[in-house]
Amino acid sequence: MFTTREALALVERRRADRKAIVFTNGVFDLLHPGHLRYLQAARRLGDALVVGVNSDRSVRINKGPDRPLTPEAERAEIVSALSCVDGVVIFDEDTPHELISALQPDVLVKGSDWGENAIVGRDLVEARGGRVVRMPIEPGYSTTAVIEKIRTR
Repeated sequence: MFTTREALALVERRRADRKAIVFTNGVFDLLHPGHLRYLQAARRLGDALVVGVNSDRSVRINKGPDRPLTPEAERAEIVSALSCVDGVVIFDEDTPHELISALQPDVLVKGSDWGENAIVGRDLVEARGGRVVRMPIEPGYSTTAVIEKIRTR
């Protein structure tokens, strides 16, 4: 798990080697195969993948008072253990806009459930010649659906 400053140092080292930086973000509560496949596909779009993980406070604002189920440090630890992930940063803002602004990734990845105009940081990435990729969502995988299934049993 990195601080923003440490992630920026990683990005600067990779960029100095002319490597493409990929960024995505999410809650990653109850990591499932859909998350794993999404992150693996995101990594294939460049040379280094940095993942922003919403802080617990940020998750409560975006998902409601019953989330997250897994604390931020544990979610970040699990995501950072994946071989396709080069670095993880927990962000406390409502959106990752500040983190994207600091890291200036070459590729910004979000799930296809996000509308093109709703992707936070799109303006920043495209303004510097980068690209935004809407990644297909794995059918049958949803943390919210898993939680609802558990609650109804």
